[in-house]
Amino acid sequence: MPSLIEHIDFHGQPALHLVTAAGARAIVSLHGAQVLSWIPPGGEERLYLSPLARFDGSAAIRGGVPVCFPQFAELGPLPRHGFARTISWSLTAERSGKDFALVTLTLSDSDATRALWPYPFWAELGILIEDSRLDLELEVENTGSEALEFTAALHTYLAVREVEQSRLEGLHGYTYHDQVDAGRTRRDSGDVLLIEAETDRIYHDVKRPLLLREYDRSLGVNADGFSDVVVWNPWVERSATIADLPADGFRRMLCVEAAAAHRPVRVDAGESWWGRQTLVAL
Repeated sequence: MPSLIEHIDFHGQPALHLVTAAGARAIVSLHGAQVLSWIPPGGEERLYLSPLARFDGSAAIRGGVPVCFPQFAELGPLPRHGFARTISWSLTAERSGKDFALVTLTLSDSDATRALWPYPFWAELGILIEDSRLDLELEVENTGSEALEFTAALHTYLAVREVEQSRLEGLHGYTYHDQVDAGRTRRDSGDVLLIEAETDRIYHDVKRPLLLREYDRSLGVNADGFSDVVVWNPWVERSATIADLPADGFRRMLCVEAAAAHRPVRVDAGESWWGRQTLVAL
């Protein structure tokens, strides 16, 4: 079967179904430009999507890869994680070849965005599946006449079989803000990161690829342009406060996010910035 891109309805939302000739698959919602599913060739689902996720457009969809822009978390005056994940993006390009499928979605300022964040901008998210790889590249252009600043993240919910049995490698020696402990600054001293309690960390200036190991499979995580890595799991008590996450949902997911959070990104008038996250199934 050749690679193709289908326009589908996914839980009432317009979406795109990407399929490669090798059998890789992805589903992308136009609401939030959000990747909701990614299955490498011959493999299993690698993104977690909550069975209680809301698809009515009133909120971000819980799972997949929400785009946090122009604010990450509560690091500013905007609604948590900004507005990009709750707005419909426009499909501007779709291409497929022998072994890849690629879509490009864009978002620009409007009366609604300027009421929250008074800057002209243009954002583009490219989503590529190829072989056992998922690439997401976010570009932000300042189309106004003065500099702007933002924080951002690709809030990636990775699917795991059991989070307590998962091991995240590559963060040894990096400094992080521990959001569970009032934002205190710490240094990671372990060979691997194990999730055994609520975890919410912003690692600074991460320059090496990460590896998520679990049982008989692994996932490589690499970022370019994004300076930080966020690791998040709500654990038992926090999960109970999240209405669109089942009680045991925390066991099946681990967020490992490419982020620009520790220091805001500054983009001068007429200039642009880009960041990429690449996931490779091993």
